[in-house]
Amino acid sequence: MIERDLAPRILRAAASFPAVTLTGPRQSGKSTLCRSLFPEHPCANLESPDVREFAASDPRGFLSQFPRGAILDEVQRAPELASYLQPLIDEDPAPGRWILSGSQNFALLESVSQSLAGRSAVLHLLTLTRGEIARFPGPTRTLDELLFTGGYPRIYDRKIPASDWLSAYAATYIERDVRTISNVGDLTAFRRFVELCAGRTAQLLNYSQLAADSGVSQPTAKAWVSILEASFIIFLLPAWSGNLRKRLVKMPKLHFYDTGLVCHLLGIRTAQELRTHPLRGPVFETWVASEAAKHRLNAGERGGMHHYRDRAGVEADLLVDRSGGGVRVVEAKAGATIAKDMLAPALRVAGLLGGGEGERPLVVYGGDERQERSGCVVSGWARLLPEDVR
Repeated sequence: MIERDLAPRILRAAASFPAVTLTGPRQSGKSTLCRSLFPEHPCANLESPDVREFAASDPRGFLSQFPRGAILDEVQRAPELASYLQPLIDEDPAPGRWILSGSQNFALLESVSQSLAGRSAVLHLLTLTRGEIARFPGPTRTLDELLFTGGYPRIYDRKIPASDWLSAYAATYIERDVRTISNVGDLTAFRRFVELCAGRTAQLLNYSQLAADSGVSQPTAKAWVSILEASFIIFLLPAWSGNLRKRLVKMPKLHFYDTGLVCHLLGIRTAQELRTHPLRGPVFETWVASEAAKHRLNAGERGGMHHYRDRAGVEADLLVDRSGGGVRVVEAKAGATIAKDMLAPALRVAGLLGGGEGERPLVVYGGDERQERSGCVVSGWARLLPEDVR
């Protein structure tokens, strides 16, 4: 078990709140992290049918097993438990007694917000950042190996070939989550829909076009996108809407949280195939955006990420609200050589936004160097720092 970047925030939350709720995609390491941080807590996994039946049929009796609290894993499988936890917490609000984890954003957060508002801290554990991956023993990975493998911990911990593990993950977890979140009648059509979304990673999300290509209605496409968001498979990067006298494109960009899953859904089966794949650039952009999302969530920063595009074709891959104020323009370029034209889009958008010297735009590229230039910062992919995007 490696150290996770989110661990200090979980411990701080557990020192202040009676309950801590940890959400994130399946297999992102939530259970392992909770058990390592709270080894004295008993653990109940509600994925087990007998445990779930006990919790659902006799919630008071179920919770009475844990007079000093417990880790309740996959708690969204018994959302009514939150209502029974509320009086127990009110009777004994000692911090850190209850640790709740789950992998369905809608069901879990709805029950927590209704019953445990003000009583539970809510944190999100996504898949591994590049820095966390580097803590596993083994050779340093190339950029294509990193993009192809993705960031699910079990691949690194068990040394499982990425293609094999992701194939099982796509079949088992995506489809199972679909059954529990929504009544999707045609799982084959849904799987095809997810593959089409992978082909649109780092692109503007046009619901009507996606629906037409998928052979479903536009309301169905929107509902299925919501399912993928709830399962932490994708996230939508909203368009920048600042007070600029520009005709801005309002559509969000679609990104996956994990590039390994994107590669699998695209039919890429080796890192060598990715090297020459026509979507390598969008996959790299998605990696940069997802790294930013992970670093920000690990630091307690929620939201504050946009993309920029106007009707004149001026665009930037990512805009980040800085914790100290201001907006940073981030551009992703998969090429391994720094070229002057790499810098121009980010500099142009930064000029439109009026960013100061302290918010120089950042260009993340597929090479190794890091250069602090007068107009912007150029960073190789392996030198991207958490503070670059916070």
